[in-house]
Amino acid sequence: MILQALVRHYEDLNRKEKAAPPGWNPVKVSYALDLDEQGQLLRAVSIQENVLKGKKTVLAPQIKKLPAPVKRTVGIAANFLCDNAVYILGIDAKGNQTRAKECFTACKALHEQLLANVGSAPAQALLRFFQHWDPDKAETHPALLNDISSIMAGANLVFRFQGAFIHEDPAVRQAWQTHYDADGDGPTMVCLVTGQETSVEAIHPAIKGVQGAQSSGAALVSFNAPAFCSYGKEQNLNAPTSRYAAFAYTSALNHLLADREYLYRIGDTTVVCWAEGGEPAFQDAFGAFTFGAQCSYSETELRDMVGQLLRGRSVRYDETLLDPERPFYILGLAPNAARLSVRFFLRNSFGVFLRNVQEHYERLDIVKPVFDKFDTLPLWRLLWETVDQNSRDKSSSPNMTGAVLRSILMNEPYPATLLYGALLRIRAEQDMTRGRAAIIKAYYLKRPQRGISKEVLTVSLNPDSTNIPYTLGRLFSVLEAIQSSANPSINATIKDRYFNAASSTPGHIFPILLNLSQKHLRKLESGLRIYYEKQIAALTSVLSETFPPRLSLPQQGAFQLGYYHQTQKRYEKKEESKNV
Repeated sequence: MILQALVRHYEDLNRKEKAAPPGWNPVKVSYALDLDEQGQLLRAVSIQENVLKGKKTVLAPQIKKLPAPVKRTVGIAANFLCDNAVYILGIDAKGNQTRAKECFTACKALHEQLLANVGSAPAQALLRFFQHWDPDKAETHPALLNDISSIMAGANLVFRFQGAFIHEDPAVRQAWQTHYDADGDGPTMVCLVTGQETSVEAIHPAIKGVQGAQSSGAALVSFNAPAFCSYGKEQNLNAPTSRYAAFAYTSALNHLLADREYLYRIGDTTVVCWAEGGEPAFQDAFGAFTFGAQCSYSETELRDMVGQLLRGRSVRYDETLLDPERPFYILGLAPNAARLSVRFFLRNSFGVFLRNVQEHYERLDIVKPVFDKFDTLPLWRLLWETVDQNSRDKSSSPNMTGAVLRSILMNEPYPATLLYGALLRIRAEQDMTRGRAAIIKAYYLKRPQRGISKEVLTVSLNPDSTNIPYTLGRLFSVLEAIQSSANPSINATIKDRYFNAASSTPGHIFPILLNLSQKHLRKLESGLRIYYEKQIAALTSVLSETFPPRLSLPQQGAFQLGYYHQTQKRYEKKEESKNV
């Protein structure tokens, strides 16, 4: 299913001339080697470009369509027309000159094989280069001296002849295409992607751009041990894929991963998305609404567009008509040594995904502090609420990250690890933040449980609720306010000492807190004392004569929401009085 969707996406991109034809891939190139008619190296020229990375301008390699690179393991395998200095020049920064010469010999043999019958001047110049080049004198060659350290650091090199790139010569390109089309030496089997009986690939091209994976590329489909193989089929023959399908799915995925505008990283998960047809406007709109990516529309305009799409109406976005019924795909990948793990692969209509995200935002909606500038809580803020900000590693659990994103996109119950992560931080810090309150509210709205009713899972304070744990949380907030009013300069409030105990064993803690509040009330002026006494009386009237000895986990969630709602109401009144 994943490979079939990616092959279709490659074909969409190919029709729009946004993807290389079979046998060609985008490759990062840093230097061009200029040759004369005799194949002598005239100069090495940097073709890197200035690009903006964050707030800085840095040099970055150019992306050029070149013959598809081979997938290397520990063996020697040369690429055609573009490679690093070990293969092209026979020099190795690690000092292993014996292996470097073997790599150069393999590269020379490949070019002599493919260009032997090509009569164009660029092809002949390149052949003469390999015939005359001496790896032993490479490091002292005058054309390389100025850039030798950068060239030996692993930069990819290409060739130029009379100012034109040799890989753009029509005769040279045809020689590679003929070689690529004929080079199918795998056994004939039925391709699981196309359904055609054809030669299948034993090793698929590498996938590059997944955060944390090997920079040289990782495999999406790979078998490397007897336990993973069936009926003696080794390597990727256990999942037979034709050469075309292997090239197409890897080209499509590498194209998605190379486009940073539509690439999202959540924890250790790299997320890409695409719509059938290949129009990037679908990715633009989805990224802006789901991940908060920048777009050309204001938040109000974007919200109106989403509203229209959720009602089943098509809308125009950057000159593209967005159809809510268009099939849409979301793929989450995580690194796993030399391979990739699929965190999730989701397929649905574009409108359904938007509706699921919208319902997630509605579940998260909760009254926010006046200093909070976020209208909606992005995913990274939710995950951030489960992490100890004093720790060296501030990343959230990888498994939880993928599970949370999947639950949002599929409109499924949130993983319990999200709730437990938030509760752990509440207990450790004894602090109720907007994000943690929103997690508790959203979790129990999606997973109703005994002990926490919908009457407490509200956006803001519900003064009419008679839920005991919720009311206890409200009462705790009032008692904290009394203490702060009586001792304005106090460093630690009752929240810092008693919050966890009050939310789990109120029967033991609240008598102590109420007795303490009487001492605090005596310090207040008459009007303020009466105001707080009325609040205490109103809340205790909802409670029974004895406080519950223990609260279950859902009941503790109700307590925490009651505390958060009441506290925000208190701060809201303070802000109103300041504005007056």
